Amino acid sequence: MPHVLLQRPERTAPAGSTAPPRRRTRVLALAEARWAGAALALFLAALPLQLTGAPAWIWGPLYALAYVTGGWEPALEGLRALREKTLDVDLLMIVAAIGAASIGQVMDGALLIVIFATSGALEALATARTQDAVRGLLDLAPATATRLTPEGEETVATADLRVGDTILIRPGERVGADGRVVEGVGEVDQATITGEPLPVTKEAGDEVFAGTLNGTGALRVTVERDAADSVIARIVAMVAEASETKAPTQLFIEKVEQRYSLGMVVATLAVFLVPMAFGADLTSALLRAMTFMIVASPCAVVLATMPPLLSAIANAGRHGVLVKSAVVMERLGQADAVALDKTGTLTEGTPRVTAVRPLDGSGLDEDGLLALAAAAEHSSEHPLARAVVEAARERSLYVPAAGEFSSAPGTGVTARVQGRTVAVGSPPRLLAGAQHSVTTAQARAAAALTAELESDGRTAVLVQRDGIPVGVLAVADRLRPDAAATVRALTALTGRTPMLLTGDNPRAAARLATDVGITDVRAALLPEDKAGAVREQEAAGRKVLVIGDGVNDAPALAAAHVGIAMGRAGSDLALETADAVIVRDELATVPAVMALSRAARRLVVQNLVIAGVFISGLVIWDLAGHLPLPLGVLGHEGSTVIVGLNGLRLLRDTAWNRAAALPADRL
Repeated sequence: MPHVLLQRPERTAPAGSTAPPRRRTRVLALAEARWAGAALALFLAALPLQLTGAPAWIWGPLYALAYVTGGWEPALEGLRALREKTLDVDLLMIVAAIGAASIGQVMDGALLIVIFATSGALEALATARTQDAVRGLLDLAPATATRLTPEGEETVATADLRVGDTILIRPGERVGADGRVVEGVGEVDQATITGEPLPVTKEAGDEVFAGTLNGTGALRVTVERDAADSVIARIVAMVAEASETKAPTQLFIEKVEQRYSLGMVVATLAVFLVPMAFGADLTSALLRAMTFMIVASPCAVVLATMPPLLSAIANAGRHGVLVKSAVVMERLGQADAVALDKTGTLTEGTPRVTAVRPLDGSGLDEDGLLALAAAAEHSSEHPLARAVVEAARERSLYVPAAGEFSSAPGTGVTARVQGRTVAVGSPPRLLAGAQHSVTTAQARAAAALTAELESDGRTAVLVQRDGIPVGVLAVADRLRPDAAATVRALTALTGRTPMLLTGDNPRAAARLATDVGITDVRAALLPEDKAGAVREQEAAGRKVLVIGDGVNDAPALAAAHVGIAMGRAGSDLALETADAVIVRDELATVPAVMALSRAARRLVVQNLVIAGVFISGLVIWDLAGHLPLPLGVLGHEGSTVIVGLNGLRLLRDTAWNRAAALPADRL
């Protein structure tokens, strides 16, 4: 696409620097942002003074300062590139700006510099934030761990743990290394790795991952991977690697930039030198060359491209979608395949009670069973317990007081409620420990009800009173109300059904996929598996849009053609790795912003045609005849105004409404 040649390439480190390519510190990024902000402020102060007829000695120094504050850094980079025998757009913009100023078009030159400085500052800030997020991911793993030795316990740095070491993870501690449980039972929250919404019971023989949180019960774990090879460390490496795979596109931009810059410099020199060789006077040749530089300058092309994309970004922002750059806005409309996470994306990410089923002969109705369970669970911090208590609160039920509360990891809770012992928890474990008075029919009824609920992909919770089953509750992560409609819209947009990528169990994934109309289901995936599935699609020639919310989604978000994170509950890394963020947590905005992106791309093409026609016409006029400077400036500025106003059409709310309601066959 012709407009990419005006994008600022991400620079490598200066010669002699020890910083790796593409690396920018937050301090340098903030400094660059301050210089760009100062240039913009000076430009905005000078422009109205010039337009209202104030003396040049008032607004001239302001423009001059805008040139200096916004242009010194691009000029320095351009000179560095020139020393390396390359000519980039940095130097070209500075030369064009100085050339414009030399023939009195000071505002044109200042506008070029302000646009360029601002885009560079935004790029630097975005890069710095992403680097901070990747480094912050490593903080999920604790700095120290308790290693067990024949002499007892010792506290060591997790980086010093070796394969074969045995570590102790107490309740409330994060796991220090990837390994396998050799003793103990605990409930581990591993949402950061697998995306599962509920803690998973871990016992002897089960695998645990560094950075996950042990909720209840102490675990003894044998280390199976060094710190550098842990899943959490591999996530960091994959995010960095996937980001680096975008470099070939950047190299292509730089190659186009070289040709464009070289061609314009050669053409300008030719316009100046050729007439001089045939006897033209210096002033007329210089005037013609400067006119050529003005009419052939990329200002109109920049404005042909940016207003539609930036207007679409602003419109999307007003409707709850943060798009991080114009490049991202363009890519959103190019996506022809979609991969969706389950927990927190298609679902709300919070477990809720979806069914209350009293057993025959229990003497309880739904409200009575729920109140009994809520009384026993009231003192528990387990997510399932919170779901039960919240369900009782939503029904405004009277929940009796409970005492003698106790909790057993992997089994459930027990409490005295109204003089009777109530247990709530895992059906198999509670039934195994039930009193002998439980009849075969009662156990069979509870087991059948449990199997029925679990076959639907829900988590079953058994309620016992005095050792006798009285009912079963079903808990599940609730589907977003707009999930099915969003899947249908995405299918219409891309021509293929979205793919579901989840770390959750296959049964739960299959049930949810059926509910929303997804046929391609990939379940029980680790982060590297999600990224692999995306790369597989990309290798097949598809441009994949990934939508997720967790740390475990970050590698897939980075590997995708474009990634969108759910903002309300999204992890810091997902929000930084993703190219766009759904701030209001409304999944239905995804197809709307994709349609808006396509509308923006259509306007970009229109504007490029308009800008190309104007620039070509003015250049031909200047070369083949005598283009008066006022007409050249008028044509140049006229094309700029036309394409700018055309692009600004996407600022209107009606543009978003049309995108959200556009029939699928017109998307």
